[in-house]
Amino acid sequence: MRSVNKVIIIGNLTRDPEMRQTPNGQNVTTFGLATNRQWMTKEGEKKNSAEFHECVAWARLAEICAQYIKKGNLIYVEGYLKTRSWDSPEGIKKFKTEIVVQDMIILEKRKNGDETPAYVPDEEEEFQTVETLEAQEAKEPAKAEENSGENPIDKDLGL
Repeated sequence: MRSVNKVIIIGNLTRDPEMRQTPNGQNVTTFGLATNRQWMTKEGEKKNSAEFHECVAWARLAEICAQYIKKGNLIYVEGYLKTRSWDSPEGIKKFKTEIVVQDMIILEKRKNGDETPAYVPDEEEEFQTVETLEAQEAKEPAKAEENSGENPIDKDLGL
């Protein structure tokens, strides 16, 4: 049976990339990426949560990451999960799960001459989650009946 190990995330770099070489001369770059999640509780309270991911890029992609991205950049990362294990000096087996980067796209445009970003994501951007949609439907029952057969995600995708 076939399985899938695919990761796609968009987040901000938590630190500058660090490039080094393996003993056989292969370039490897590591960096941290943070993703955020927002939701509304049943009581209407807005909640936030952050997840932190370790990323590893190899070969030419490692060079590109080290050269073009820096702490705070918003980037798209595509790859797969890989868990490494090793024994600590105390004899304890340690594990670390990382995203092995296969593709990376910088989502922020280059800075203008005055060091002002040409594009800055809106931190107050409202996300349409199931919870927020349910809260809206509870406030506006007439609209909820009109849209009851529609999936809002399908509508956004033009389906």
